[in-house]
Amino acid sequence: MLATVNENSNDYEEPDLFGPAGHRMNPPERDMSLQVPNYTKKRPSSLCSDDGVLDDYEYEGSLHSQQGSFYLPNTGVLASTMKEDTSQLSAVIKMGWLDKNPPQGAIYYQRRWVKLDADYLRYFDTDKDVYSKGIISTAFITNVTTVGELKFEVVTNNRTFIFRAESEAERNEWVTVLQDCTSGRQRHTVMNPGSPLAPDYQGYLELKGLRSKLYTVVASDKVFLYKNIDDYRIGLGITSIEMNVGNIKVSDRRSFDLTTPYRIFSFIAESEQMREQWVNAMRDAIGEALSNSEVAERIWAESSNSLCADCEAPKPEWAAINLCVVVCKQCAGEHRGLGPSISKVRSLKMDKKVWTEELIQLFLVIGNERANSFWAANVPPSEALSPSSCSEERRRFISNKYRQGKYRRYHALYGNQRELNHALCINVQCSDVLETLSLIFCGADVNCSTGLESQPSPLSLATAHSQPLQAELLNHNLNTELPRLEEVDAMDPEPYPLPPSVSHNGFLFKTASMARPVTERKAKEEFSRRWCTLNDGVFSYYESDKNSNPNGALKASEIVCLASDNDDRHGYNNTFEIYTESERLYLFGTDDSEVKSQWVKSIAKAFIPVSAEPLLRLNSERIGKLMCKDGLNLQRSKVGWFALEGSVLHVYLEGSQVEEIHLRKLNELSIQQDNEVMVLVGKGRTLYIEGKRKLDFSCWCAAIQAAAGSGGDRLHEQQLTETDIPVIVDSCINYITQCGMVSEGIYRKSGVNSRVAALCERFRHDARSLCLREGEHQVDDVSNTLKRFFRELKEGVFTTQDSPSWLSTATIQDESTKISQYKQFLNKLPHVNKATLQALIEHLYCVQHFSDDNQMNNHNLAIVFGPTLFQTDGKDYAAGRAIEDLIEHYKLIFEVDEQQLNKQIEVIEVIHKMRNLKNPPSERGGDFICTVYLEEKASGERHVKIPGSMTALELTLEILDQRNIPIKDKDYWSCWEICCKEEMERPLHYQERVLPIVHSIGTESHLLIKKHAAMEAITLYLSSKPDASKHGMIKFREERSILGLGLTSFHERYFILNYNSLRMYKDVRSNRPEREWPVKNLKVYLGIKKKLRPPTCWGLTVLYESMKQEKPERQQWYLCCETQSEMREWYATFLSIQYDGNVWPQDGLQHKRVSRELPDTRHGNVSLIPLRGSENEMRNSVAAFSQDQLAVGSSASSDVP
Repeated sequence: MLATVNENSNDYEEPDLFGPAGHRMNPPERDMSLQVPNYTKKRPSSLCSDDGVLDDYEYEGSLHSQQGSFYLPNTGVLASTMKEDTSQLSAVIKMGWLDKNPPQGAIYYQRRWVKLDADYLRYFDTDKDVYSKGIISTAFITNVTTVGELKFEVVTNNRTFIFRAESEAERNEWVTVLQDCTSGRQRHTVMNPGSPLAPDYQGYLELKGLRSKLYTVVASDKVFLYKNIDDYRIGLGITSIEMNVGNIKVSDRRSFDLTTPYRIFSFIAESEQMREQWVNAMRDAIGEALSNSEVAERIWAESSNSLCADCEAPKPEWAAINLCVVVCKQCAGEHRGLGPSISKVRSLKMDKKVWTEELIQLFLVIGNERANSFWAANVPPSEALSPSSCSEERRRFISNKYRQGKYRRYHALYGNQRELNHALCINVQCSDVLETLSLIFCGADVNCSTGLESQPSPLSLATAHSQPLQAELLNHNLNTELPRLEEVDAMDPEPYPLPPSVSHNGFLFKTASMARPVTERKAKEEFSRRWCTLNDGVFSYYESDKNSNPNGALKASEIVCLASDNDDRHGYNNTFEIYTESERLYLFGTDDSEVKSQWVKSIAKAFIPVSAEPLLRLNSERIGKLMCKDGLNLQRSKVGWFALEGSVLHVYLEGSQVEEIHLRKLNELSIQQDNEVMVLVGKGRTLYIEGKRKLDFSCWCAAIQAAAGSGGDRLHEQQLTETDIPVIVDSCINYITQCGMVSEGIYRKSGVNSRVAALCERFRHDARSLCLREGEHQVDDVSNTLKRFFRELKEGVFTTQDSPSWLSTATIQDESTKISQYKQFLNKLPHVNKATLQALIEHLYCVQHFSDDNQMNNHNLAIVFGPTLFQTDGKDYAAGRAIEDLIEHYKLIFEVDEQQLNKQIEVIEVIHKMRNLKNPPSERGGDFICTVYLEEKASGERHVKIPGSMTALELTLEILDQRNIPIKDKDYWSCWEICCKEEMERPLHYQERVLPIVHSIGTESHLLIKKHAAMEAITLYLSSKPDASKHGMIKFREERSILGLGLTSFHERYFILNYNSLRMYKDVRSNRPEREWPVKNLKVYLGIKKKLRPPTCWGLTVLYESMKQEKPERQQWYLCCETQSEMREWYATFLSIQYDGNVWPQDGLQHKRVSRELPDTRHGNVSLIPLRGSENEMRNSVAAFSQDQLAVGSSASSDVP
């Protein structure tokens, strides 16, 4: 057994799955024991299911001693088997008894039965157990070495395990076999569950009888159990359950049973809805296990087909249908590397539609043995494969065998093309399909002419003579690339092997192809019905199914991205988009969701390489390739394959495994428009995605940004930190810890409503991009933002279902019972809710520690946060009492390390002392005194103190308030930047910060408050547009450069403005833009200098500022329109794109006046303890409250300053 010695993993326990929850069922002894023979001749490879169960196999000879272990040779013919529980069998390379230290590190050893196959190292209580105590993926084993007497260690990326054998020879044999098994394998750092299968459903389930939940994964036709999600990610499981012998029984509410002939697993889901999803997933797995085995069982009925044609691994589940060989999964991967023109690989279990009756009969007639009499007639023993061969050996052998035909039996007519063709035409008229196979792969032309007008080809000749098997063989080799002997380096394959050949056809509805993203809704009338086919890597569309010439065709190699649209986005409910290398977008639609799903899967399978195949198993909205660099190598870009599924971006880079990037957990997500690079910064990893093609890159950027934002109003839908705490909660807590821990009345005083609303909106839009800074943001604004977030949170942090239980627990008098109940409800919370609640209560515990300074003790904090967190009206103190209990008993309920908590409080005290030394109490500094004018410069000036956080709207309202100017319904007062020298002006966006503008403008510029006369027309124009884009002819002029270059007079140019860029073309017919600028980097002013002699007075001055650190750039140029309305439309479009359509406050200015509310000393009918007062007054307030919570004394609130 395995003993953990890594200091971070020595607590790895083996859960007892088979207590009350896992009921043992005793099958017949014959099914559970392994008879090991004294060999009189070489025996075949033994087989076991993926969970390591050896059953249903009988061997001749006497039973070996259980004190030893044995190694089963991988030669010969498959032993006879019972037909039970054999859907997923793999070769056991070695098995036997080993000792191990228990997880607690005691000096005595535990005896375990250990089995090794190509995928897993498994260990059991006894040699008769069906379900293991633990499984370790061999893909994660990095080293196997001997240590000490009779011991050896198995090292993975995360843990080190110790074995002890009975003898030195036994120990050395284990080490050798493990090293052979793991050498040449590609190392994993993050595991796909049930490797090599991808998960169909996953999450935590409670197993009855255990105190903790198990991370459960349903993958294909198996169920895997892990101790937790971390073990799942690093490939350390508990056991796997074959679903071909399973049955699901639903019991009460959240419970259900998974019954097998050997165990009953009783699971409890988190909710009834989750139970239904688990039950459906497991029933699907059972259905897949049962239904998909039919073809495999029939193929395996030919005994030679039950061993891989290349390495003799048992129960191969793949086939090269044109080569007529059945192969194992490892060899199938190398076959796919040859490409579909050489080997057309199909699954016996997953590609059921391919397996026609004729194809099945063809494989039964030929069989691997007869096929190898041709393909492997001359294999040197030194080059032969075995089931334990590494990937390099397989790649070399399979390339030699099928690409070069190195080992084939040459036909007598080899080299004589005419005679080969003639022999083929004769042979297809009879039933000898092996001879036909030999002729084809020795050079006969499958498409040669027969000389007969009625049967012009060998295929038609076979059909005419009623030879369906011959026709099937010919049909699969019409475009096969024949073997050729040449000097090739089989060890240097293509980085990304070609995907397998896929076939699909049917009617779809198509629009005209486009060179820009689809931003508007396409009506049904814009689609045309087309017959579409996908064959041999070419997607073609025809006028109808009667036409032979396609209207257009796309090679799979040209497709760079495939996107599945949301339902109801266009006239047809189910649409998908195809992006190509030539920067064209093709939109297809259908009313049948199943039809769309089949097309998306088929197209994706056609252009995604085999090495990135795990991406195909995802339910992704977008999949394709992009150029990228990672943090380890920034010198060279490489191709990456990406799939976006919900808020998770799955990435496959050359030479690595598929990696998951949780977009809502990113530390940073930014787009450098100048360089066209998207930067994703996560924990310990930075990924740079480059925009080699602008069309699909811009769509990827939009999709990733949307997925990385908050997905809704529930807690788990927020942007999260690495510890699964919403970024808004983490940011607010950190800011208050740094700046407001000793602020008097923290969380009790109200902030400025407009600033709180703006903060909430910015956090909701993209919490990750908002950095709270002292001076720019106020403590009370931030504290109220945090409260508002919890108040408006859908279902609340305690969940709607469990909130009443929490509140009722608060009324329990016995403290120990109450704490026990709280702990029970805490463990029932979803993971994100639990993490968030703990972070908040820990913060409030620290706040009350400084109550001498901030006057916020447990009671005051509870009154503020009780109604907020439980989302009640605050008329009684039940919610407050619950929060007060959580704060008071924080260390007990959350089982916190008291020493660590005290250290945290000490750090906060140090921060407070340093702040006092750096900023002794004084008037607020850092504000900038600025001169602002009202309506015109000559009318008088106002001197205003401008803090860093002041927006243009707040400055406007402050000036109007100073002058007592009322705001009417249609008044569009704005703050303008006026530049007299350049004769131009610009209205500041109402959310724009004023202070940076004040610092940037020169002495000949100033700020002016006046009405925006065109704003009403702008809002009306934008409301009538379906999308923010515009194009047309404009007169253009550049600012003269130092060298006198550029257009120094006005010339007509054609402009296209969209949400991403402004492009300038020489004329309407031009294909390539002369210039292009990112819209976000443009600053647009109204007006043009008169000395430039503009042709009209309706002009715009545009400033472009590059943000490149190494090469900053600034340009200024001019656009001149024919009419005022045209200028207004261009300006409105610029404004709408730059501010995402939010050009003016929706509720107008009259509702935006800045007003600081007075502190509310009452929450519902409950009074707060005074901030100031003697200890007796505070004690009396608490006593009065405890006697009658609804009797509110007026004296309590009167003391509040």
